[in-house]
Amino acid sequence: MEPLNQKTEEHGPIVKKQNDDPRNPFKPTAAFVGASWFALLTGTVGYCIGLWNASMELNEKGYYFTILLFGLFAVISVQKSVRDRTEGLVVTDLYYGLSWFATIAALVLLTVGLWNADLALSEKGFYAMAFSLSIFSAIAVQKNTRDAKMFEDKDL
Repeated sequence: MEPLNQKTEEHGPIVKKQNDDPRNPFKPTAAFVGASWFALLTGTVGYCIGLWNASMELNEKGYYFTILLFGLFAVISVQKSVRDRTEGLVVTDLYYGLSWFATIAALVLLTVGLWNADLALSEKGFYAMAFSLSIFSAIAVQKNTRDAKMFEDKDL
């Protein structure tokens, strides 16, 4: 056995070289990109299947479907304008404000629609959760797409 005061290379501290891992820590991983897309598809497809099977008037189904599309577009627009401002790109206050207004309007319209709908509480909760999952994952997908494009362009 070796005395404790002598260090050998095999028992010495592990020092990682800087260039061992060429992966950039800010580039989205394939697992996160896949999970984001899976969440987006799960939320939107689940929401649409729920609408397809719902026993409500066609115009009511159209209302909820339009709110889903409007909400998805609005949150992607908010994510893009926030990211543009963070990166120093010019985003007008009008567009930035309209993006936030559209996002809030979609949430309020869904809330009011579900509040006044003749649906079971479980159905209302299902639509609210599927909508929430969809808009959250749309933000994540937009962020991942933009990050991947940035790393592709800069070849980092």
